[in-house]
Amino acid sequence: MRFEDIWLVLYEHGSCANKEEGTRRFWNTLTPYQQQEVFTTITTKLKEDKFVHYDPIRAIKENLPRKPVQQILSYDDYYKRFGTTEEQDGWRREFRPEEQRTVYIK
Repeated sequence: MRFEDIWLVLYEHGSCANKEEGTRRFWNTLTPYQQQEVFTTITTKLKEDKFVHYDPIRAIKENLPRKPVQQILSYDDYYKRFGTTEEQDGWRREFRPEEQRTVYIK
C-alpha cells in the first residue's frame, strides 16, 4: 500500500499539508497488513459518512486492526516450545489436509 494513496484520502478529508511528513514516518512503521486494513477501514467509513478524525496520525491509529495477526507454529516447533503436543495457553491444534500436516494456531 502506497503512502500517497492514504495521504490523498486523509488530505481531502481535511488534514493539513504540514502533517504529511510526520504521517509518512508513522505510516512506514506499520506492516503491509496494517496499512491495507487502515486504508480499507478509513475509505469505507468516509464513503458511509462515518467519523474519521481530521488529525491524520490519530485517524490511522484509531483505525488500526484490533485483532492480532494469527500465529502459527508447526507441530515440531510447538513441541520444542512447550514440551508437549497438548493444547494450552490459547493455542489450538489444526490438521490441514491440503498440506497433510498438523499446525498449532493462536
